[in-house]
Amino acid sequence: MTRLSGKIAFVTGGRGGIGRAICARFIAEGATVYAADISPGGSLESEDDDGTHFVPLDVTQESQAISAMTRVEQEQGKLDILVNAAGIEIEHTIEETSLEDWNRIFAINVTGTFLTAKYALPLLRKSATDRPLGPSIVNFGSYDGFIADPGLAAYCATKGAVHALTRAMACDHGPEGIRVNAICPGYVDTPMLRSFFGGAGSGAGGASLENVLAPVKDVHPTRTCGKPEDIANLVLWLASDEARYASGQLWVLDGGLSAQVQQMRF
Repeated sequence: MTRLSGKIAFVTGGRGGIGRAICARFIAEGATVYAADISPGGSLESEDDDGTHFVPLDVTQESQAISAMTRVEQEQGKLDILVNAAGIEIEHTIEETSLEDWNRIFAINVTGTFLTAKYALPLLRKSATDRPLGPSIVNFGSYDGFIADPGLAAYCATKGAVHALTRAMACDHGPEGIRVNAICPGYVDTPMLRSFFGGAGSGAGGASLENVLAPVKDVHPTRTCGKPEDIANLVLWLASDEARYASGQLWVLDGGLSAQVQQMRF
């Protein structure tokens, strides 16, 4: 029997690079998966049928969060797994960041996590009949919530907020049988990473990822960048009954990058 057989999962940012990898892994493990995103193509701009139930969702809109969870309730009656993977990056110092952009990135990365979780909780409680093996929420922080990349001030601030929110949610809802954790990825080859290295604030001088891939890999103790599937593997474990005792933690997955002192230089 597969690890998520009979489970119902909801993934925001489910049509992005990491989101799609999570959805694919969940489906392979027997889950019914709702992939929520702004559009069916998502950041990969591909509408291939991947076996998920697509849900149009702007995570900043409360009415849409309510509608999304109403649909899950009508079609499934419960929810076992919530993954808050939707997020954006703004590549500026605080001096270069407009108030509009500051509010936008917090609305997506932090408020979006809050709204989706808020309206998912009643459905998650319906799955919390066996508390040690109850439902799971997996939020997305970042190693940038602990240390900082240049030119990502607002992004770093949002991820620090998600880390604190994750701990608070775990404390509040653990007694109800709901586990809450956050994954904190490092460099993962996604459209967001490629955009970062093409930007002015990355320290790569606007170079393409292909031109800087070798030094990016070399700065990691493991000498490699992450792949979306690497993140999906950890999400799967945190979502499964195998992680029954895991809650309130920030799981850094960065190839050892944040364990060392030296910084990347191009």
